[in-house]
This record gives sequence, C-alpha cells and structure tokens, in this order.
Amino acid sequence: MEKHIWEKSYPPGLSWEAPLPPAVPFEDYLSMAATRWPDRTLMDFYGNHVSFKQAFEMASKVAAGMQAVGVGPGVNVGLFLPNTPHYLIFLFGTLMAGGTVVNFGPLTGPREFQRQLADSHIPVMVTIDMPIYYKKVIDLMGTEKLQTLVICSLSDFPPPDGAEKVAAPRCGLQDANGHQIRFVDFIANEGTYTAHPHGNLEEEVAILQYTGGTTGHPKGAMLTHANFSAVLNLGGRVTAAFFAGKMPVDAPPLRMLVAMPLSHITGFISGVLGPMISGAEIVLHHRFDATTVLDDIERKKVNGFVGVPAMYRALINHPDFSRRNLSTLMGWSVGGAAMPADTASKFQQRTRTPYHEGYGLTETTGYGTFQFAGNGNRDRAVGLPAPLTTIDIVDMETGLEKLPIGQIGEICISGPQVMRGYWNDREATEIAFRGGRFHTGDIGMFDENGYLTVLDRKKDMILTGGYNVYPTRIENAILEHPDVAEVAVIGVEHDTMGQIAKAFIVMKPETKPLTQAGLLDFLADKLSTIEMPLETEIRADLPKTPVGKLAKQELRVI
Repeated sequence: MEKHIWEKSYPPGLSWEAPLPPAVPFEDYLSMAATRWPDRTLMDFYGNHVSFKQAFEMASKVAAGMQAVGVGPGVNVGLFLPNTPHYLIFLFGTLMAGGTVVNFGPLTGPREFQRQLADSHIPVMVTIDMPIYYKKVIDLMGTEKLQTLVICSLSDFPPPDGAEKVAAPRCGLQDANGHQIRFVDFIANEGTYTAHPHGNLEEEVAILQYTGGTTGHPKGAMLTHANFSAVLNLGGRVTAAFFAGKMPVDAPPLRMLVAMPLSHITGFISGVLGPMISGAEIVLHHRFDATTVLDDIERKKVNGFVGVPAMYRALINHPDFSRRNLSTLMGWSVGGAAMPADTASKFQQRTRTPYHEGYGLTETTGYGTFQFAGNGNRDRAVGLPAPLTTIDIVDMETGLEKLPIGQIGEICISGPQVMRGYWNDREATEIAFRGGRFHTGDIGMFDENGYLTVLDRKKDMILTGGYNVYPTRIENAILEHPDVAEVAVIGVEHDTMGQIAKAFIVMKPETKPLTQAGLLDFLADKLSTIEMPLETEIRADLPKTPVGKLAKQELRVI
C-alpha cells in the first residue's frame, strides 16, 4: 500500500494502517471501566468524588428510570446540563436504556433551542434547577413531543470543600403541561433494566450533536457507536505513542481538569472519552473560573487541562498566574479555535509544558489530526492526520479535484470517525459528502512533511470564545426590527473572546438610530449571549458588489 506523505512524520510505534478492532457499543465502555477500575475516582466535583463503580451503578438506575418513562430504541433524550456528574450518568444511562442522546449546548439561544427540540422529536429532557436552564425548557413542556422533564440540582452532589465555588441561583418547579421528576426520585429504583440488542454499530446513532451550518440553521450530526469506538481506539494509540517510555508502569492515574462544556465535542472528548480508555480522573468544573482553575491545578496536582484560547488568556492575565505552582502539568490542549501564537508562547514559557493543538469538527467526532510536543512550533500547523484518517485538499471551485502538496484548497476528511450524516437533512448530507469525502468548508494546505495547516475558517464564521457564531443568524434577527433597512455582521478581533460580532446597520428613513443597549434589548429573546453583537455602527449605506451583494470584505478592512 502506498504510504501517505504524513506517515513519515509519525512517531515510532504508531501505525497509520493498523486495522480497528470490532466496534463496541458506547455504553459498554463505562461498564468495562467500572470492572477494570471500580474504586478509582472518575469524577472529582469540587471534592465530591464519584468512582467508576458508583457512576455505573447510578447510570444503571438512570437506565431503569428512562425505560419507566418509555425510553428505548428509536427514542431521543435531550441533555441540557452544565458540567456536573449528572451529565455522564445520564449520558450512559440513556444509552444503556436503548435511547439516543441529544446534546443541547448551555449557550443555545431560545429560538435555536426550540428549533432543535422540534427537529429532534424529544419526549424526555434532562436539565437542572438553575434559571438559565430550567426556564428555557419549562415554557416548551407539552409542545412538540416533550412530555417528561427530569430535574437535577447541584445539591445532588454537594461539594464538601467549598460550596461557594458552585453557588448558583436555583428556582422552584413551575406548573407545566407535562411530567416533572426530581433526580433523586428518578433514580429511586433497583437499577434493573432491559439491555436491548444493537444493530449495525456503523449505522446506529449514539449521539445527535447539533452544529451550526453556514446557512445559520443548526444541523444534527449523527454520531454512531462505531464513530466513538474509532475515536477511543485511535486516540488511545496516539496517546500510547506519546507516553511511550515516559510513564512508569505503576504511575498513578492522570488527573485532568475539565471546564469546557461536556456537551461541546472538545469537552466531550476530554471529559467523557478520555477516562474510559485511560482510567483518568476528571476534576470537573461546572463553569470556567480562572481563580478556581489555578487553585485546583496547584492543590489537586492536575496533570492536564483542555480549553479554548479565551480560557488561556484569562489564566495568563490572572494576577496569581506567575505565583502558582503549576509543576504537575504534563500537557495542555487547545480546542474550539486556533490558539494565537502569543498566547501559546506565554502559557508554555510559564508552565514549561508542551501543548497539543489538533484539528477536528463535530462531524468528525472531534478528531482529525494530532500533534506532539516539539511539533507545535510550525506556523499555524494543526498536526498530522490521525491513523486510518485520510485528509485531502481539494479545489475550491468544484470540490472534486485533489490538489498536490503545498497548494491551498478546501479540507476534506475521510475515516471511521466521520459522522453518518445530518439528521433529517438529506440535501445537506449530499452536499457535505460530494465526491465521497466530508467537506469541512475550511481552507488549508499540507507541507512536505504531511503537516496540515488551516489557513482560514469558513468565510464568514465568527469564532467567539471557541464557539462558532454565524453572521446570517444575527443578521436575520436584527432585520426583524421594524426600523432596520440593511445589516451586515462581521467578526472583529477582541482581547479575551478572540472575536466578537459587530453589526453595521442602515436605518430606514425618518427613524431614530438604534443604540447599542436598544439593539441588545431587542435581540434578548432571539439570540444566545455568545451571538450578541457587542459592537454596532450605524451607517448611511453599506458597500456592495457590482451585482448588488453586500461586500463584507470592505467592512473588514475599515
């Protein structure tokens, strides 16, 4: 077999072509881990320790509770939760019951939330009694198919070493057109459930992960059991090659701090997949707070951290950053957005530890390339294609012609981790997979050693704090204002968020210009917090192309 150009840069002992073992149902990974490491801590939630065995036992009770409310094969269950032990327990419990998990991100806006709910046909939703979660769901009870709401609470896993770290508003239950069950009541059973047989694991969807599209409408990436099994195996091979000869046989389990949302594919890989193959302990934070992160890295001797660039900037700018003992860090990872070179350099100089920046998308189960220490200094390189993963650069006109090394084009990915397709969207699936490869919409190139460089993201997408924000969605919401004639939204650089949305607005004749505060108030029920345009400029007109289209590039150079 002809070798790919990137194989020559693989570390010793790592094979690109070694076949995968048979796929395993995703939920089985927890039972296998609980058998292998029963008493080892899986999650440390502010001092409340949950072992692998305890997590499996609670997941079994969740499975029984799910089947009691009608969950089984073909039934979708929504998870709308922050980072708490509930998330992992309900993730595995739903799969054990035979259901499919649908992740709802914590920053999902009201309209997108309702569209996603309607599109996924969810009869059961799991959330928490925090107003920003509960109130978004309760008004939709009884609509679409949603009839049952399981309500968790931070008090279900009380933190013994600092309740103030998880202090958050709580709300009482409201009357609703549906059935509401508290977590403690939902798991008040013997944990006996029926294990349903699986079909083809390459076709059977485990998780429906919504990701925005260039049209601004969310699309559900159908991630199968085989997708996750592939990522677990391939990621394990790469990790084994990285640690080969560096870790003593009797070394204690790694301790990873996770503040990225578990419902985000990057947080999911580090906080859910990682422990299942390595037995690592997860120091779980329900939200990112720079002080608490630095506290726990030092006090709990954390070995690894994953975050978006904005998190690293917050840590670097923290007044205690230079004084903390961060010597136990063995590595740190970047996800959600490209890491600015200056930010990476400052964090690496302070910690004297390598960082790993790869490339993946929700549609590729978050995994596409890997990068070892020492290789990250290549200008904008995001690493080598993972084993059994083929990455092609194709022409941007047709998307069908494979380009030679060194030429710039669209990045396409093929491999066992690539999604089955988009839920209920055949047209989008056919477009994405034209030519037999998954088209990422991102632009890049290979160098002579097989390292992939991402030169640009999708043309107009804004990367805010690691999240994809789509201008079309913002523009459509602003255009609902009766006094707005035209609008164009672009991303502008920001010190802490990477980019923020800026709106250029043309008002209708004889109307008062919108103020920044007035615009945000108008958009409050239409967009999520992360999508809000934080800068606004009122203009007499907007630049146009000769055919009358908005010329956003001219706005970017102003």
